[in-house]
Amino acid sequence: MSNYEQLLEKAFDLLPGLSEEKADFKIPEVDSLVQGNKTIIKNIAQIADVARRDRSEIAKYLTKELAAPVTYDDQKLTILAKIQQNTLNEKMKRYFELYIICKECHKPDTHVQMIDRGYTTIVCEACGAKYTVKNS
Repeated sequence: MSNYEQLLEKAFDLLPGLSEEKADFKIPEVDSLVQGNKTIIKNIAQIADVARRDRSEIAKYLTKELAAPVTYDDQKLTILAKIQQNTLNEKMKRYFELYIICKECHKPDTHVQMIDRGYTTIVCEACGAKYTVKNS
């Protein structure tokens, strides 16, 4: 074994162990309840915290996507229509794909830099990528 190979082996031995388990980001499931002609999302605060976005942005997106008025407070979001939970989960997954998860590195570490003329500029804090998304 050459000196180079010995040094390389020693360097690899000194590296911290890499975990086999990969901590994947998971989009939170919507916890909803239908009451009469209304659908209540009970965990909107948790979803907004995971997304690192304001509830008003999520409410605006859902209003357009579901074609139904939405109201919200600190703990819940109320949609003035009957919406099935699987439909809400699909819409939330789409919201995260469009506005939260970076297109380059696929991490959720993004923030909105600017909203202008129907477009939103998203910046990834992990890799520095910038991209523009047309507002729905």
